[in-house]
Amino acid sequence: MTNASQKRSSWLALGAVPLLFAALFALQTRIDARTRTEAQEELLLRSPRAIEKISLGYDSLLADIYWTRAVQYYGGKLADQNLHFPLLWPLLDISTTLDPKLLPAYHFGAMFLSEPRVGANRPDLAVELVKRGIAANPDRWGLYADLGFLYYWYLRDYGDAASAYLAGSHTPQGPAWMKFMAARLDQKGGSLENSRMIWTQVYESNSDPKIRKLALDTLKGLKAEQDEQELEAVASEYRRRFGRYPASIAEMRDSGLLRGTPVDPDGYPYVLEPDGLFGLNARSTVAIPLEPRTPPRSLAK
Repeated sequence: MTNASQKRSSWLALGAVPLLFAALFALQTRIDARTRTEAQEELLLRSPRAIEKISLGYDSLLADIYWTRAVQYYGGKLADQNLHFPLLWPLLDISTTLDPKLLPAYHFGAMFLSEPRVGANRPDLAVELVKRGIAANPDRWGLYADLGFLYYWYLRDYGDAASAYLAGSHTPQGPAWMKFMAARLDQKGGSLENSRMIWTQVYESNSDPKIRKLALDTLKGLKAEQDEQELEAVASEYRRRFGRYPASIAEMRDSGLLRGTPVDPDGYPYVLEPDGLFGLNARSTVAIPLEPRTPPRSLAK
């Protein structure tokens, strides 16, 4: 083959790359448009290794495309209030296999996967994703913080959470608070105080408005939960002194056991319920955090 023919073949091969990506994207878009029901959802290519082979060296570019699709897929599901995400893991799997340095995919992807209320409720897959990120980026302390958070909040595994925070503190730029957090988890496990500290760190270290809102809402709920526990302890003390639970908050104030009228983070008074229990006002938007549903342990592929 002549030099001119070789050059022409090379240029044709290079020109085919964007056409290949465009065709792949267009075909996948048509599939997405045609398969809107949950039972019919498909992904054109599910194998990260197969996609890697046809990427012709444009791994990072294709990873960005799949990561963008993952974000759009997640956002579209939220908009439709359809909290079933069968394609989320495959999209994240492909993105991070093509580009192991794609840090936002690990961080935000873990949030998308783990959340029980506005996500896939798969903290097991989120842990798998973040561990993959740590293996590829061992000096990134933020990934260890993500892993510690997942173990602590969603899996209630305080020992592994402490280990993750401690490992993060040993990275080149690991902040001192991670070692402190590890020690606190070893001492107090899943206490409300620790939960509020960890969610405060999530709020302060993120710029994404959705994650910040989730963190702020959770912090409000944790504050309300702590308030209710403290008020119920006061009601129990009232019963010890007077032989019965208080009939009203006013009785608790008159006894000297309570000052003022306690209100939740939204400013609404707490409601005294039978047997000395407390609850939230019906008009309040505060929500006590729910225990995550137990996720399946097997990894969806």
